[in-house]
Amino acid sequence: MFIETQITIRNNPNLYRYLRENSYWYKYLNRSPSYLKEVEKEMKSHYKLTPTDKIEKISDRLDMINSIMSVFT
Repeated sequence: MFIETQITIRNNPNLYRYLRENSYWYKYLNRSPSYLKEVEKEMKSHYKLTPTDKIEKISDRLDMINSIMSVFT
């Protein structure tokens, strides 16, 4: 695996953890560092770090706050 790819993986704790849990990606990364984008994309969807997941999380929190406020009124 290329040094640049290894540095990128080590600098991103979520990516590093994802690769430890899903080691089959090492095979692809050893073949070509271009797979790194796919691994990052997969990692973000797995850990729900995509923008849509974040918006949904905020929406859920707002709904919870709204329900709590409705109980007090």
